[in-house]
Amino acid sequence: MIKEELSVDIQTIDAALLSKMFLAGAKNLEAKKEWINELNVFPVPDGDTGTNMSMTIISAAKEVAAVEKPVMKDLAKAISSGSLRGARGNSGVILSQLLRGFTKTIKHYDQIDKIVLCESFQKACETAYKAVMKPKEGTILTVAKGAAEKALELSCDDSYNMEQYIAAIIAEAERVLALTPEMLPVLKQAGVVDSGGQGLVEVLKGAQDAFLGKEIDYTIEAAPASSGVVKISAQTEAEIKFGYCTEFIIVLNKTLTEAQEDEYRAFLQSMGDSIVLVADEEIVKTHVHTNDPGLVLQKALTFGSLSRIKIDNMREEHQEKLIKDAEKLAKEQEKEAEGKAKAAVGPKKDMGFIAVSIGEGVNEVFNGLGVDYLIEGGQTMNPSTEDMLNAIEHVNADHIFIFPNNKNIILAANQAAMLLEDKDIIVIPTKTIPQGISAMINFIPEQSPEENRENMLEAIAAVKTGQVTYAVRDTVIDDKEIKEGDYMGIGDSSILSVGADREDVTKDMVAQMIDEESSFICIYYGEEVLPEAVNALQKYFEETYPECEVEVQFGGQPIYYYVISVE
Repeated sequence: MIKEELSVDIQTIDAALLSKMFLAGAKNLEAKKEWINELNVFPVPDGDTGTNMSMTIISAAKEVAAVEKPVMKDLAKAISSGSLRGARGNSGVILSQLLRGFTKTIKHYDQIDKIVLCESFQKACETAYKAVMKPKEGTILTVAKGAAEKALELSCDDSYNMEQYIAAIIAEAERVLALTPEMLPVLKQAGVVDSGGQGLVEVLKGAQDAFLGKEIDYTIEAAPASSGVVKISAQTEAEIKFGYCTEFIIVLNKTLTEAQEDEYRAFLQSMGDSIVLVADEEIVKTHVHTNDPGLVLQKALTFGSLSRIKIDNMREEHQEKLIKDAEKLAKEQEKEAEGKAKAAVGPKKDMGFIAVSIGEGVNEVFNGLGVDYLIEGGQTMNPSTEDMLNAIEHVNADHIFIFPNNKNIILAANQAAMLLEDKDIIVIPTKTIPQGISAMINFIPEQSPEENRENMLEAIAAVKTGQVTYAVRDTVIDDKEIKEGDYMGIGDSSILSVGADREDVTKDMVAQMIDEESSFICIYYGEEVLPEAVNALQKYFEETYPECEVEVQFGGQPIYYYVISVE
């Protein structure tokens, strides 16, 4: 614990103070994440805005905590790169873009005064709005804009010292947050403010506490070394052309020009294969299979300092894999991979596929359809941009399709795609598991990636999805009164049915999804549903909708008893 005396009339923020302010903001958000989760409009048990924002900023905070004797430029790099890679969910991606924009300004200064702080808020707001295709007011973006406008209004007012200036900005953010229910009727009906906006306010208030010298625990677990090793599969040692899996991050002395980046990529290609190059203004993440990692590192040092270096002898790994007890090795690999994406490495091909999945049964469906790499988590744990980048590393294809299968993961997938210029990443904006499955079913190997993209977009537009779960609090949504413990049937854009009987709610939900063009119903039942219950439901649908084929699949998903598609 660190106790600091309140400084008198602080007019500028140096790197040491900014570091403490950022860590305090991250800690405050982390402490409030469950409360922020409860502000989600839909009272679902996996409401995750607070969790996503917290995991995003903690990823950056770990980078900041690892910076010794911080200077502003290094802090900016740590905040920007850490939040960018750790971004989860729409709220987390937007927060990462706010932080990224903020650091674009502060990295040029040793001290932050009111003018610099004002410019930083403007850049943060501008960057975040650009990252969202269709910005919606009444959200975290609106709160950020309110804070930025107040910062601009008061930036040249000499009657405000820095302490008063920060307080006024936060007061305005809170005022705008309180107005979000008037901007989005769904918030007003649910009786909550925007959860993402609340998260941003908590970050600002935590930072303010550190500025004022309040007693705060600044401890953040240091960032761990990367463990992202590309595992070889059924190759023999003789087939391994390049023996060393080499990974590291270059902390750039200055941003690479396009020509420098192309030259570096060409050098890597001359040294090996399986190249992944992720570059932004501050860092370059490199992955390459090579026979001479020393030369690769020497080249990288010409651009900056190196971090998180990891070199693995793949031939040695292969020998150990053959020698060690298979069952013991499997357990070790499962432990290492817990909570991470599962890879399916194969020979080079034209088109590959990554899908976010939610349960054992759904995994089997995607695997059966030819998906190369599954990222488990989905609605219950939104994957990060870094998870997406790791997945892309493992798919050996020229063109890679990503199926987010959740509307809250699409931004993270798009952000990963934008970071990779040397691979063709095609994000199909699937919002549900059934949409992802339909997209894969409509893949035609003989057609081009662009033709397949059009086929998939057309296919997912024809899929209606309903999901049945339970309510975690009392609320009113879509003029439906919901009690804690009620079952809810949630459609693509609204809650369709509510009640105390799960099967009745499911039947009512599907009745509202069916129309005269419907011909197929598929039920993916969750881990808590007994086979006899889903069999009875199948029989009911077959009798009630004789014009529809009804199929049942074990999904194995948590929290959602049924995920049902109608096509």
